[in-house]
Amino acid sequence: MSGLREQWRRTAMRTIQERALDLFDERGFGAVTIEEIAAAAEVSPSSVYRYFGTKEALIVADEFDSMSSEALDSFLDPADPVTSLVEAVRRYESPTRAEGPWRRVRYFFTEPSVRSAVLATLDRAAGRIAPLLVADGGLNPAQARVAAHAIAFGYFAALETWYDDGGTGPIARYVEDGLAPLRSIWAD
Repeated sequence: MSGLREQWRRTAMRTIQERALDLFDERGFGAVTIEEIAAAAEVSPSSVYRYFGTKEALIVADEFDSMSSEALDSFLDPADPVTSLVEAVRRYESPTRAEGPWRRVRYFFTEPSVRSAVLATLDRAAGRIAPLLVADGGLNPAQARVAAHAIAFGYFAALETWYDDGGTGPIARYVEDGLAPLRSIWAD
């Protein structure tokens, strides 16, 4: 039963996110209220707040945020986290911009409050990654913290470069190129 409930929750969250993006694209981020998003998604405003909390979090939220520790452990190879991230980006990318991340990502770089929310999310992600790099990645706690933040914020810098270039090439190429200097940390 909880599997069905979780599937319904993910579907509801995607629907809310898509309707919100439709409204943001049509009227601008600042002009849209949570109540209008809820009406467009045919849910209550309390559902939007429960799932996301804020308009900014609505754009920023993705599967990584709700990933369990076990799933995170299987997602990230502590012996080569850069390759793990690049492979995850490749799986996430869509062949067309309309279906891909462009709709969400452009708000990361055009709306200051969304950018702040993204940066806070990246900080939390680095905090989740660092212990894995200590346990299985051969780094001490300080090194793991620095490396995890370098990966998370390096990803963001690569994503911003992709955006600045018009978002037409594969994001994974930008991430792989941008994070290449970090590979030497885990090279044997």
